[in-house]
Amino acid sequence: MISIDKLGVEFSATPLFLDASFVVNPKDRIALVGKNGAGKSTMLKIIAGMQMPTYGQVSRQKDITIGYLPQVMVLADSRTVMEEAETAFAHISEMQERLDKMNDEIARRTDYESESYMALIERFTHENDRFTMMGGTNYHAELERTLQGLGFQRTDFDRPTAEFSGGWRMRIELAKLLLQKPDLLLLDEPTNHLDIGSIQWLEQFIIQRANAVMLVSHDRAFINNVTNRTIEITCHRINDYKVKYDEYVKLRDERREQQLRAYENQQKEIADIKQFIETFRYKPTKSNQVQSRIKMLEKMVPIEVDEVDTSSLHLKFPPCLRSGDFPIICEDVAKSYTKTVFSDVNLTIKRGEKVAFVGNNGEGKSTLVKCIMGEIPFEGNLKIGHNVQIGYFAQNQAQLLDGDVTVFDTIDRVAKGDIRLKIRDILGAFMFGGEASDKYVKVLSGGERSRLAMIRLLLEPVNLLILDEPTNHLDMQSKDVLKQAIRDFDGTAIIVSHDRDFLDGLVDKVYEFGGGKVREHIGGIYDFLQKKQIESLNELGRNMNAAGSPSSPQVPTSATKEKEQTHTEATLSYAEQKERNKTIKKAEKTVETAEKKVADIEEQIANVEAQLATPSGACDTSLFTHYGELKAQLAAAEDEWTEASMALEELTQ
Repeated sequence: MISIDKLGVEFSATPLFLDASFVVNPKDRIALVGKNGAGKSTMLKIIAGMQMPTYGQVSRQKDITIGYLPQVMVLADSRTVMEEAETAFAHISEMQERLDKMNDEIARRTDYESESYMALIERFTHENDRFTMMGGTNYHAELERTLQGLGFQRTDFDRPTAEFSGGWRMRIELAKLLLQKPDLLLLDEPTNHLDIGSIQWLEQFIIQRANAVMLVSHDRAFINNVTNRTIEITCHRINDYKVKYDEYVKLRDERREQQLRAYENQQKEIADIKQFIETFRYKPTKSNQVQSRIKMLEKMVPIEVDEVDTSSLHLKFPPCLRSGDFPIICEDVAKSYTKTVFSDVNLTIKRGEKVAFVGNNGEGKSTLVKCIMGEIPFEGNLKIGHNVQIGYFAQNQAQLLDGDVTVFDTIDRVAKGDIRLKIRDILGAFMFGGEASDKYVKVLSGGERSRLAMIRLLLEPVNLLILDEPTNHLDMQSKDVLKQAIRDFDGTAIIVSHDRDFLDGLVDKVYEFGGGKVREHIGGIYDFLQKKQIESLNELGRNMNAAGSPSSPQVPTSATKEKEQTHTEATLSYAEQKERNKTIKKAEKTVETAEKKVADIEEQIANVEAQLATPSGACDTSLFTHYGELKAQLAAAEDEWTEASMALEELTQ
């Protein structure tokens, strides 16, 4: 489908990658990984045709469609959410207009026997078949499903996009891209602006409905759930692993150990050769042997070792005063703008607790943080405990840095004691290695400033950490460093994040924001997701009793399945278990029937395609009509299979 052959990119004679070669096949799910600055985003742009390589070739299959979602884009503000999303179907709208014009012309004309009339009828039939094949009759339903899956409510559809934050407008662009169903989907950090629910929906969409996908993401759980192949850019070269990310990490470590052993052996061999040359350089009887070894050195190809993983670097917050037993107490706290964001918030955070604030975007997580920080007024009583010293990280913190000092000096001013000896290592762990540490802050990008603000916070003596989306601009190694530092932190931490892997094993309590309320859940992030899924299963049972048909709750991640099944089976009575087994068998039969229907239609389509490939078939307009009808039937059958499979998976988890 896509072939990359000996591709190279250089900036000011500095190579980004050299002789990169790989192939993207249909249905590939590829994670593109490597440290920041390795060239991941550049590779996506080259494949998308938005940037030219220095040398090499990108071969694309004829008529292939590519959809590309960059990290940052310019967004239009002149339409409503629905109007903007409908631009994904601009080609269908244009086709509909052409069909309407032809239909009007057919209705007006009376020269039924003329050649031009017959040509018009043939053209209309051909265009109408294409319109049906492209889903022109049912795209509105799919559009609404996609927008709702990404977190929009029906009431949002008619709101101007200008009313939404940048993150929500990025969701509209993502929806447009998914709706176009390109043959290859290129996604650059698609989860940065999504909440947990929307990320899980996107996972299911990619798994069940996308064609080939290549993505860059620092969300480990996301790429583990959706990819089956990992392409690594390291040492300016491409390493292709036919496994998902976690397995790739093991194979990469094994590869690096082999490289190190080979490198050490080569260095020993070089030292021995040099020693021989120095010892016998001036002995005439050994001149031939000396010359032979000099040539051997010149021909020797140095063994490269992949970049060292800096996740082993450990940071520890400097000591601080012990806070009171309850750093944060909220009593009937409420906040309203034009509408109520939340009300009746009652929570107590104890000293040493690590808690997560989760929920859909716009439900008030950052708002409550601002109330705690005293940045905005609110109703109710919010108490900050005795001796509490807050370290606060939000995206706007990056704008408060002094632009006229270097990266190194910014950190040097806050570092105390022995930590000053490790400043270069710390900067390297957060992607400010080498010359980057000597850059002035004013020339840094927004993401770089955010990382620098995070490092400053890690070195300040605080006993209450409040982190609002701290991982958005961090790569996986940097996130590991930050996560370990928070684990080792003696104080209290409040973390607003959608990154399940980052929160896993870090927090012991979750506060869920939604519907104007804040609910407390004891346990880690996957305990919370498990509990939410069990609640959805109970809701499923109530819906079946009331309406006779199951609802479609969200599909859980694989990390929670085993625990959910154990809990469910343990809590059901014999009668309930029997009824549940009967429901499962019925759902399995539905899936089996749906699978057979899809297979039958696919077989019919294959037969029609074989006929269309013949000269006589290519001229048969009725075959095109039948082909279009079959494609529409296949799309509907696949939707039925997807819904049936999700319902079955929900019951068996």
